[in-house]
Amino acid sequence: MRIFAVVKIEEAIQRFADHITVERHLSPTTVRYYVREAADLAQYLASQEVTDIEKIEPYDVRDWLMVQMEKNSPATVRKKHAALSAWITYLRKNKYLTRDIMASVSIPQQPTRQPIFFRESEVEHIYDDIYPPTYEGALAKLVLRMLYETGMRRSELASLTVQDVNLSKLTIKVLGKGNKMRIIPIENELAHNISQYLALRDEKMAEEKAADSRRLLINSKGRPVSDSMIYSIVEQYMPTLSNADRVSPHVFRHTFATHMLNEGADINAVKELLGHSSLDSTEIYTHMSRERLKETYKHAHPRATKK
Repeated sequence: MRIFAVVKIEEAIQRFADHITVERHLSPTTVRYYVREAADLAQYLASQEVTDIEKIEPYDVRDWLMVQMEKNSPATVRKKHAALSAWITYLRKNKYLTRDIMASVSIPQQPTRQPIFFRESEVEHIYDDIYPPTYEGALAKLVLRMLYETGMRRSELASLTVQDVNLSKLTIKVLGKGNKMRIIPIENELAHNISQYLALRDEKMAEEKAADSRRLLINSKGRPVSDSMIYSIVEQYMPTLSNADRVSPHVFRHTFATHMLNEGADINAVKELLGHSSLDSTEIYTHMSRERLKETYKHAHPRATKK
């Protein structure tokens, strides 16, 4: 007689608990979670009059997961799926179950979280006269402008050298992830802002008797600006300018991409400007552009409001 024919589901769950505790040495918290999910499935199976392990079908597990999706987040359901997979694997290895019933049970997909970005009316305020007439104020103004107008990561901005900026050609050379180099064009006004800052920078370097630094951005002590200082500048100014759920240098990167696409930029050009290795990383912003187009159509087309 086959083993699975004489072992009840409840007993198989208990043996599974002993196995992951004694042999796999999983933490007590993980053991409790795995056992609880297996027991919950067993209770659901009993309600469907399934008491024989070998009679469990893929659709039974799928139906149980659908019930879970109505009560839990996708991330939680994925954890439940992982717990069941561990239990089913144990059943198969110990001959309690002869079929891989999880092979056709797909993992519920985590929805893509849409990027947070600043609205155009909000980000325009970084060009206002909101900075103190100090070196720190000039530095903050340049940091916010460069984040918005170039879409650079904060680490890329912090590591820029003076030689990376070509004011005559209106370009900035950026070393991105994987040591991949890219060229970002800038407009005349930003170039003028950089030129003004460089004059103040030279004064600060002389005032602090600082060692010659190749870095473009330096703090009031004449030392290179860190990633954390760039973050602090954004946190200092943006909460009063924007109603975004979160403010950070990376939100400026999202804002750069979203505003470019909203204005009709080619997605492949935006991909190159951001330094993405794959178009998939850039396509997340097209959702925002589609929503903008829908709103524009809704408010502008004569037939959009017709019933």
